[in-house]
Amino acid sequence: MSEIKLAAESRTEFGKGAARRARRAGKIPAVLYGHGADPLHINLPGHETMLAVRHTNALIGLGVDGENYLAVVKDVQRHPVRPEIEHIDLLLVTKGEKIAVDITVHIVGESAPGSIHLVEEQTLSVEADATNIPESIEVSIEGKQAGENIVAGDVELPEGVELLTDPSYTVVTITEPRGEESDEESAESASAASESSAE
Repeated sequence: MSEIKLAAESRTEFGKGAARRARRAGKIPAVLYGHGADPLHINLPGHETMLAVRHTNALIGLGVDGENYLAVVKDVQRHPVRPEIEHIDLLLVTKGEKIAVDITVHIVGESAPGSIHLVEEQTLSVEADATNIPESIEVSIEGKQAGENIVAGDVELPEGVELLTDPSYTVVTITEPRGEESDEESAESASAASESSAE
């Protein structure tokens, strides 16, 4: 996905009180770290940042006190009750650098009639170019029959993306709905009970 630009400001006050004041002012406390440099404590613009972190592994172009940085979102700490972000961890990256990230699995297609699919792994760990991280990885179940599995090693990855998850891990299982079998069994039981009472 394309780079999202945010104008940040360095943070000189620390602690819970300072964080609360920043959030009241419509800002989100964050820390930028990586490449062996000292962590940089910053405040991000609240609304723009909320929109940015809707994208998984968003690439952020940060402007801080006249300096420009590239970063990816590594952790978002949200308030347990209110719909607000309390803190964000950002990892410093450079163009051409490869980093390990977790990518969401997106199921496409439909399995064979009379079957359902169960997603066993919601994400896959991969190594990808920091400036070209896919938002999701498509896993096709088109025409798959009940009893078939798709393992991590079967998933087709975008060019330049390398799988880190164990290739033998099951990502999707195709199976038969258990509810239908139960309904048939209960119908048979009801029929048998009816015949028994008639005798």
